[in-house]
Parts: sequence; structure tokens; C-alpha cells
Amino acid sequence: MAGDGSDYHRGAMDIAEQTATYNLVMALTKWGSLYTAAGVFFFTLLFCTHTGFLGSLASALVLIAAGTFLLRSKPDAAAH
Repeated sequence: MAGDGSDYHRGAMDIAEQTATYNLVMALTKWGSLYTAAGVFFFTLLFCTHTGFLGSLASALVLIAAGTFLLRSKPDAAAH
């Protein structure tokens, strides 16, 4: 069947949709991990220390701000 002269040519398929899906999954994983970590951090500080609600919230917000700064998309280094 593979050698029956089909129209398949290796490397000729348009993979734009697969690339877009991969990029979406990677972005959702990255940002979802950040917010999950911030939530775990918030509840750990809230229930396991004497930080209190506002201290825990402030610490989680600092973590989110730092994570957003560090995980943001950077310009493509190959373009320069």
C-alpha cells in the first residue's frame, strides 16, 4: 500500500494547525502552572503559618508578578 504510487510526499504537508495547537498547549501549561503554584503558595502560607490572609495574598501576588515577568514571551533571538 505504501508503494502504490500515492500522492504522499514527505515534508509537503502544511502543519500550521498542529503548530498553533502545540503553541496553545505550551502557553496554557506555562501560565496554568504559574497560577497553580501561586494558589498552592497562598494556601500554604494561609493555613500553615501565621501570615494571615492579607500577607498570604500579597505574597501570592508578588509570586504572580515575578512569574509573569520571567515567563513572558521574549523576542526571537534568531531574528537579530
